[in-house]
Amino acid sequence: MSEEIFDICDPSDNVIRQASRAEAHAQNLLHRAVHIWIWRTDGRLLVHLRSTTKDQFPSHYTSSASGHVDAGEQYEAAAHRELKEELDLSGKLHFETKISASVETAYEHSVLYSLMTDETPRPDPGEIAEIEYFTTDELHDLLATRADQLTPPFRSLLKWWLEKGCID
Repeated sequence: MSEEIFDICDPSDNVIRQASRAEAHAQNLLHRAVHIWIWRTDGRLLVHLRSTTKDQFPSHYTSSASGHVDAGEQYEAAAHRELKEELDLSGKLHFETKISASVETAYEHSVLYSLMTDETPRPDPGEIAEIEYFTTDELHDLLATRADQLTPPFRSLLKWWLEKGCID
């Protein structure tokens, strides 16, 4: 398996070159990522605990599905790919927001999509240790009491969502 190649971006998310995953992470280069939040019709959000084998933020809570955008790939295409790879789900994604890359997002320009479904996910055990469903109150509590157990991009997106008033 060849190493992933990412588009390296400027602060405005313009592509300036490509680099390997290792180089992007080692040098804190700005790159792109997607997050997908899967909502159930009962109002609970699927959150997953990352596998212990992940190279960044192992055993941390993160979005329902997430991942890097490959060089030349569009955000939405990456979101559909990650959703299928991590949870074996598909569906109509809704754009929610884009957060600029910074130290708070682990140097990732992060785009968030949402999907409403009650389909049963089939987590990839290489990526996901376990999944949980959280209510809005539990998400508030998660951020207030266990923020250090959240990946930086998920923490940033959760703060954005809670500050906007949890309206979907």
